[in-house]
Amino acid sequence: MPSEHVQRVLRLEVPVIVRLAERPMDLSEVLRLVPGSIIELHKPADAELDFFVNDRQIGNGSAVKVNENFGIRLTFLGTPIERLSAATAAPMKQESADALAEQLLAGQI
Repeated sequence: MPSEHVQRVLRLEVPVIVRLAERPMDLSEVLRLVPGSIIELHKPADAELDFFVNDRQIGNGSAVKVNENFGIRLTFLGTPIERLSAATAAPMKQESADALAEQLLAGQI
């Protein structure tokens, strides 16, 4: 059974981002964009998507359709410590989940 500290941390909401692809564009190109513009991405259509928590990649997966929405089927996830540390601004040492949760709740991370 997780400790009270770990249970409290597990209830925190964190931003989750699924990135299809990225590419650099000149500012002049960005200013010419209009509704209906198409931006070519240099990534194959069947390539895996990147899965982020708090702007830190913790996994990847493939796009799926869930009813009328998009979803992601995860094919790789980092360790529980990597996923917990993604909730913080700084990387953490390999410690117990309880110690990490206690530090996070105490504002030490």
